Amino acid sequence: MKAVLYYRGSLTSCNYDCPYCPFGKTRDSAATLAKDREGVERFVQWAGEQGAAGHRLSIFFNPYGEGLIHRWYKKALADLSAMDHVDKVAIQTNLSADLSFISELQKEKTAFWATYHPGQVREETFLAQCLTLHRHGVPFSVGSVGIRTAFAALSSLRAVLPEDIYLWVNAYKDRPDYYTAEDLVFLSGIDPHFGLNARDYESLGQACQAGSSVFYVQGAGRVKRCYKDRSVIGNLYRDGLEGLSAKRACRMNLCDCYIGYIHMPGLELHKVYGSGLLERIPYGVPSP
Repeated sequence: MKAVLYYRGSLTSCNYDCPYCPFGKTRDSAATLAKDREGVERFVQWAGEQGAAGHRLSIFFNPYGEGLIHRWYKKALADLSAMDHVDKVAIQTNLSADLSFISELQKEKTAFWATYHPGQVREETFLAQCLTLHRHGVPFSVGSVGIRTAFAALSSLRAVLPEDIYLWVNAYKDRPDYYTAEDLVFLSGIDPHFGLNARDYESLGQACQAGSSVFYVQGAGRVKRCYKDRSVIGNLYRDGLEGLSAKRACRMNLCDCYIGYIHMPGLELHKVYGSGLLERIPYGVPSP
């Protein structure tokens, strides 16, 4: 089976204090960090065993908090990228960690989803981290939440980033009708694919690869069809990919999250992102 696995462990702490995030500037206990490390290590061990079963894996770490400030996430990326049956391993990160470990990565199979948080980090500091990845040939995208107070920072960052680095904008959806027509034009100038994220997709009963070849794994191995759907479909370590996989139509009325709707085949977003779908790096196709 060719499978995509999203992994989220026990980590609930971050070194940033974003006002829209419930995990900003929280600190996990030593016990919670140990539990998270054990979960990540068990997941990597399980992944390493899947090649013998004929599976090919693409893996995305999206922890609640910042993973790369902890050594076990760095090691996980290095170990997974070295596995022949792992096609890709990516992580969502604010890029605040020391990046010297990227020399240990198989760069052709590793990617970063880098989140920019104006007000939490100076532009020149974040840019320097981006340029380190760029200089070492590590694929990555950069993005931020499109709140109005961030508009100037987004415009400034776009001006200084290398042209071949995609800067995406996540639509702010906590308030209805948040954007004016002028806002939409501005944000589409920053991110030519902003319109894809600015809308919600009717998904109830629609076909989705979630639960069939895409799985959302939580620390102890609990697997959900997707993070928005609270129902649990099994346990990764007990059931394995074959036992988990089944065609499952979406049970939610709407899908508003990138890591969810990209797996709805009817949207054909592979035509926009190609092999960069997981880490959100589009290739050269006309803007929507």
